[in-house]
Amino acid sequence: MSFESETHCLGPGPAKPIASGPFAGTRRRVATLVTALALFAACGAPDRPQGTGDASAAPSAAAAVRVSPTEAGPQGRVPQFVVECGFSHAGPDDPIVHFGHSGRSHLHTFFGSTVAGASTTAADLAAGDTTCEQKLDRAAYWAPALLDGGRPVEPTGAAAYYRPGVGVDPTTVEPYPFGLKMIGGDQAASAPQSLDVVAWACGTGSVRQATPPACPVGRPLRLLVSFPDCWDGERLDSDDHVSHMARSADGACPASHPVAVPQLLLAISYPVTGAGHELSLASGSVLTGHADFFNGWDEHKLATEIADCIHGGVTCGVVSNRGLSERPSRVTGKQRESE
Repeated sequence: MSFESETHCLGPGPAKPIASGPFAGTRRRVATLVTALALFAACGAPDRPQGTGDASAAPSAAAAVRVSPTEAGPQGRVPQFVVECGFSHAGPDDPIVHFGHSGRSHLHTFFGSTVAGASTTAADLAAGDTTCEQKLDRAAYWAPALLDGGRPVEPTGAAAYYRPGVGVDPTTVEPYPFGLKMIGGDQAASAPQSLDVVAWACGTGSVRQATPPACPVGRPLRLLVSFPDCWDGERLDSDDHVSHMARSADGACPASHPVAVPQLLLAISYPVTGAGHELSLASGSVLTGHADFFNGWDEHKLATEIADCIHGGVTCGVVSNRGLSERPSRVTGKQRESE
């Protein structure tokens, strides 16, 4: 099954300025596509089952129901779409920080793209396969390997939540440009990071901690990493790999990074419960949690998901504590057919 989005009738939003720069043409085409999809959904698209979100609520109100990027928010009240991806492979590679230098990175676990490696390009992602249930999501997601007593723990999978930034008007969110690279969290952290950026939790519970808790059976350990949600409108990467992105504050992006994009929350699950573990990360202590994202989404599909779910104020897919292979979509309460 897949987390194919639900359609919610949309009205045309106010026109938004398009920043200039080498990718302005691409952004204009994407913006036009999103607008067309929104009008199609509003003006005669075939009926589809509605999602679990409150379709009658104003999008701005829906965006305000959660107070932290790493919180799930009230079920059915946060406009979002969710993609579940199985574990793909592990390796000492990093296509962002150490591009072109295989073996130079600490050990990472990869999800989504099956071809992600030290020298992977966006074109490679688009041409490759994916472990994600949504087969048009060919992005690469990765994080430092979790170690228990110095031995790598193979994750059970990851869930990628795509949502508006906290307080951000969902109708202003634009698709990522193809090939965008970004990092969430700090691999050099020596003190607890903000729980708005990196947190540990048990299952899909709302309690978040700076260090891994002892999780009960049935609610295994998860690492939660949120990503920046504002883009400078020009660069797909930067010399330090972070300055082309920024985080919104009080529901708005800074003038230096005016383009609101989905705030990705990557939740990685591990088969770790109970006490007696000696946990660390391949990047250092458990305080060094971070994750990376390399956009290889099919551009039309990503624009459709954003128009249908985020702009529409609809929750398209909610995960549970069960194993990835056992999870039906919660959009309609029925098992969905794969695309």
